Amino acid sequence: MNLVADESVDTPIVERLRTDGHTVAYVAEMSSSFTDDGVLEGANADQCPLMSGDKDFGELVFRLRRVTHGVILVRLPGLSLPLKASIVSEAVGTHGNEMLYAFTVISPYVVRIRRNLN
Repeated sequence: MNLVADESVDTPIVERLRTDGHTVAYVAEMSSSFTDDGVLEGANADQCPLMSGDKDFGELVFRLRRVTHGVILVRLPGLSLPLKASIVSEAVGTHGNEMLYAFTVISPYVVRIRRNLN
């Protein structure tokens, strides 16, 4: 799966996804000057879902009706970095295709996927 991860995604998560064979463009490795709109536009240009820990992307998608190839919101506060990486890896491995054109929330015990965004 191809993904764009914004700078709020922990580096071990990106590294784990890459180890799993996913292609991840990581904003933290590019520039810190991108706006949320710019990050979302970049993911759309690459035709892949955006992974973030920033809830503001929900506002862009739902309230402002921005077009998206999918948003994956990582909500794993208080967990160790290796555990976060493991949970995200399992979620993407299990539900990756369902995450396209959907708003997904990955939390410690559940993966919620809301389809029909656009």
